[in-house]
Amino acid sequence: MPATQETPAATDRFALPDAGGHFGPYGGVFVPETLMTALAELGAAYTAAKNDPVFQSELRHHLREFAGRPSPLYFAERLTAHCGGAKIYLKREDLLHTGAHKINNALGQALLARRMGKKRVIAETGAGQHGVATAAVCAKFGFECVIYMGAVDMARQALNVFRMRLMGAEVRGVEAGQKTLKEAINEAMRDWVTNVRGTHYILGSALGAHPYPMMVRDFHRVIGVEAKEQILAREGRLPDEIIACVGGGSNAMGIFFEFLEESGVRLTGVEAGGRGLARGDHAARFEGGRLGVLQGCKTYILQNAEGQIELTHSVSAGLDYAAIGPEHAIYRDRGRIDYAHATDDEVLETFQLCSRLEGIIPALESTHALVHAMKRARALPKDKVIVVNLSGRGDKDVNQVQVLLDGRSNK
Repeated sequence: MPATQETPAATDRFALPDAGGHFGPYGGVFVPETLMTALAELGAAYTAAKNDPVFQSELRHHLREFAGRPSPLYFAERLTAHCGGAKIYLKREDLLHTGAHKINNALGQALLARRMGKKRVIAETGAGQHGVATAAVCAKFGFECVIYMGAVDMARQALNVFRMRLMGAEVRGVEAGQKTLKEAINEAMRDWVTNVRGTHYILGSALGAHPYPMMVRDFHRVIGVEAKEQILAREGRLPDEIIACVGGGSNAMGIFFEFLEESGVRLTGVEAGGRGLARGDHAARFEGGRLGVLQGCKTYILQNAEGQIELTHSVSAGLDYAAIGPEHAIYRDRGRIDYAHATDDEVLETFQLCSRLEGIIPALESTHALVHAMKRARALPKDKVIVVNLSGRGDKDVNQVQVLLDGRSNK
């Protein structure tokens, strides 16, 4: 349960993190000594870039010309009619170059890497979208690129593996542990420790050691800035609720941040409920997690009483991480952001429904948010408005879904 409760109106979104990278009791810097200098260098470079109008202008240029921003806000008319209640709008991050919101952060960090004189870039990826975005920006700016990806994720996201390699990235499979995102991050961090002087690590979500949670959030703030302008233009008011899926938490914090001080807007993150809430069957950190430290920061983690990381599961390769970003943890404690979960079965059903009713194939990650949005739309009257962050497109998932659905029909 949340440790404290505060009114949403009391939120000051610019008060966090503190100078040490803490979001209340969460966050911080928990890394080997060999990375402290690199993190300090990165923090200083980011602070300078954030206050540099030339850097910000160049970033906006690449977001527009390379990534394809702004992304549209789309009224899902047939999904809305199907639910019979509140209006459902989709923030179409799936239409960005490389197919997801991940390009926002990849571009920002690539420009930082160039600013710091780094020639080599590494990254981790689960669903493959961050890896594809990183490979794309490395091709654009001429960096050497190495992507770490769990062997299980490589098998279920083979299309994205090919896309990364097509753009010149070396994709290194990770065979340790569950062979998924956690292990990929471990290998990326080992690489960074070994090659820290000439390498920049483009971490893909709002987690890890400071300054990553803050920096990744800031690079994705553009999602919420656009969404606020767009919904005011369409409806003449703010939405009643904004819903986003939450793995590490970058797409969610990206859209939530501009609305944190808007107390009339409910914010809801949706985790992976997997096969159910038994241990090892899900990745809903707020349903079964404990406070601990993993891969650079203190946050909620799926772990046992001895601190050993528990197995996770999700139909989505991008949501089966054992920890959640520290900024999500503090706002959950404060009662400002609510959290729900969606099961694999619900996700597969909604994946097909959205495809058939809207002609939009959503990423399995994003479909978790759609599951909850449809529940909320049914429960709310027709004069209410919901915005869903459609963080990625489902091209990468269709083969996996076909296998899963064929398997179920043959039982």
